[in-house]
Amino acid sequence: MQRFAFTFIAALACATAAHAVEFNQVQADKSQITFAYQQMGVAMDGSFKKFASQLRFDPARPQAATATIDVDLASIDTGSSEGDTEVASKTWFNTPAFPQARFQSTAVKALGSNQYEVAGKLTIKGKTKDVVVPATFTPQGSTGVFSGSLTIQRGDFAVGEGAWKAFDIVANDVVIKFRITAAGK
Repeated sequence: MQRFAFTFIAALACATAAHAVEFNQVQADKSQITFAYQQMGVAMDGSFKKFASQLRFDPARPQAATATIDVDLASIDTGSSEGDTEVASKTWFNTPAFPQARFQSTAVKALGSNQYEVAGKLTIKGKTKDVVVPATFTPQGSTGVFSGSLTIQRGDFAVGEGAWKAFDIVANDVVIKFRITAAGK
């Protein structure tokens, strides 16, 4: 009986260790950051071609998770080279002075059913705001996919100055969507 109890406890310990996976190897080629907004009442969208992210996530300990995403603002793809050049200008992102936007997590709260709230600081154009990002984690074998979206107000970050400061042509709301794929070990 004692031998059975030891074998059972050892098997349980091995099973628990086998499921303890920390997802921390971001697969940039399987990840994306996009955005959507309204211009003159018409839905527009785009993406960022380059970003770097560091991630540590163990589904068994979500409160210990950390995430940092640095977006290369000059890598924007608005669908036209003219639009890309305009958005990089001083009036919009001012990429020579502010080449990156950054999200840095400060806390992760599990909501159940692979749903989370990720609190953090979003910095764009030198302005930092506290945000809470709803996110979903979907395990896919040895990888996991983190996805979600966040609506920000571009005016909070001085994106669109001068004649573009008003929201009658380009709306204030911008929806940022992300899909980050990471391998675990």
